[in-house]
Order: sequence, then structure tokens, then C-alpha cells
Amino acid sequence: MQRRFLDYLTISFKGIAMGAADVVPGVSGGTIAFISGIYEELIESIDNINVGVFKTWKTKGFKVAWNSVNGNFLLALFLGIAISIFSLAKSIKWLLANEPILLWSFFFGLVLASIWFIGKQIKNWNVILILALIATSIASYFITKTEPFASPDSLLYLLFCGFLAIIAMILPGVSGAFILLILGAYTTAIDTVDDLREGISSLNFELLKDAFIRLLMLGLGAILGLKVFSKLLNWMFKNKKNLTLAILTGFMIGSLNKIWPWKNVLSYRANSHGEQVPLLEESISPLSFVGDNQLTMAIVLMVIGILSIIILEFLGKKKTSS
Repeated sequence: MQRRFLDYLTISFKGIAMGAADVVPGVSGGTIAFISGIYEELIESIDNINVGVFKTWKTKGFKVAWNSVNGNFLLALFLGIAISIFSLAKSIKWLLANEPILLWSFFFGLVLASIWFIGKQIKNWNVILILALIATSIASYFITKTEPFASPDSLLYLLFCGFLAIIAMILPGVSGAFILLILGAYTTAIDTVDDLREGISSLNFELLKDAFIRLLMLGLGAILGLKVFSKLLNWMFKNKKNLTLAILTGFMIGSLNKIWPWKNVLSYRANSHGEQVPLLEESISPLSFVGDNQLTMAIVLMVIGILSIIILEFLGKKKTSS
């Protein structure tokens, strides 16, 4: 496919939109890719990346190997994603520290609407699907209440988190940031990106090294997960679509406990900067919250989050029918 510079610039802008979605729990970068018309090309291009590419590079040269994986397309897209993530990380980090109730309220609305969006795609409900929905809802709820089996700052745990979070690149409607959130690594991932940006701008090589290693582990996990998950999930989506959607819906229902805006901290842990941050929390009523519960604004932001998903779904339907 012959493309001009303007075409690749457009692809980068689509990547910026995907990156913005990828840092927000509840909105999938895969959904943005689908709406913008590049989802199939993205999946096909990623699937073409294998050991055979290196053989092609060795025998036919870099240019042939690069073209075989649609390299220009992937470079333009991931450049846009990277620009977006790096730009938004600092803002989200500030909001997590200064306006957590309002931020989590917006995220809660996004995920609540995503549950409806995924669940309504299930056709022909039966006993098995209902049991799968209930079982995964209960399991997911208890996962949100348990202490992570490793520190979110552990390199091996970040590898594991990247491995699971890449699911967002495969199935439209599922957010990788949401999976990082459930695993307790969302704040660590945001901090990592912001530390990398800060390390580059201030030439703080110690900070840059630590952030780069953490980001590298997330990236390696994502690459491994992509190769493992892509074929399995594509097979499940084609052959067991209703069951897959029921499991995903149940997983998201149970996980709502994790992003409930009003929390009471039960225990703390020290992060990579030596700061005390919440480890275990319990959801409480906004009326029981000590301090300003910001209830009115929180409800407004929940509604905005719900409307955001509805608008994205509308654009997706428009894209499908065109």
C-alpha cells in the first residue's frame, strides 16, 4: 500500500487518540483503532512480526523485512501513541494525587458504560453464560480485595502485568489500563512514564535508568502476551464469542469495586520513591467519607464518562455501517 507523508501523519494522529484511550481505564485503544478504521491492519501487521522477519532481513535486506511487517504504518502509529501517553502521564499523576475522587468517578462512569457495551453484544443467553458471568463477577470482586502477590514495583510483576494488559490491543472494548488497575500496577505504570519524561528533560540519568528498566519490563511482557494471547483470543472470539463476552463482562462487573471513588485505606506500602501509598483499601459510602466527598461533581463526571462510551459506540456503529 503506497502512502504519502500526509497519510502517515493521519495515522500518527490516530495513534495519539489511541494513546489517550490507553491511559484511561475503561476506554480501549483497540476501540479507537476500530472506529478509525485501522484495527484489522494493526492486528495483521503485529501478527506478521515473527522470527521469519529476521530471516528475511538476513537474506533480502532490511527494507524488504521492514515492508513485510508494514513498518512505516507501525512506526507512525506507535509514535503517536507514545507522544500521547507521555503527554498525559503527568496530568493523570497530578489528578491521582490531588483529585482522586473526581478522577475515579470519571473512570467509574467509563467502566460502567463499557460493561453495558460489551454485555449487550451477547446473543442467545443460556445457563452456561449466566453461570460464567456470575462466577467471573464473584472471582473478580475478590481479586480486587486481595493483596497483590508481588509489589507493583517488582520487575517480574511488571512483566506479568504487561503480559496481561496487552489484551486491550486485541479485543475492542477491553482497556489495558483497566487491567493494570485491577493488578495494582496502574499508578506504577503512570509514574514510570512520567519518570522517564522527567529523567530525559532534567538529564537525571539515575531516574531515567530506573524508569527505562520498568518500562522495558512492561514492554517485554506486552510483546510476550501479544504473541500468546492473539491466536487464543481470536479463536475464542470467533468460536466462543458469547462465552468470551460473558467472561469479560463478569470480570468488569466484579472489578467495579476497585475503582469506586470513595475509599478507606486499610494499609500502606512504600513505592519506588520511598513514598507511602495505599496498598489495601475498602469501598465506603460517600456519606461515610471523612472530608469533602465532592458528591455532586463526582456524579457529573460519572455521567460524562458514561456519555463518552456511548458516543464512541455510536461512532463505531457509524463506521461499521459505512
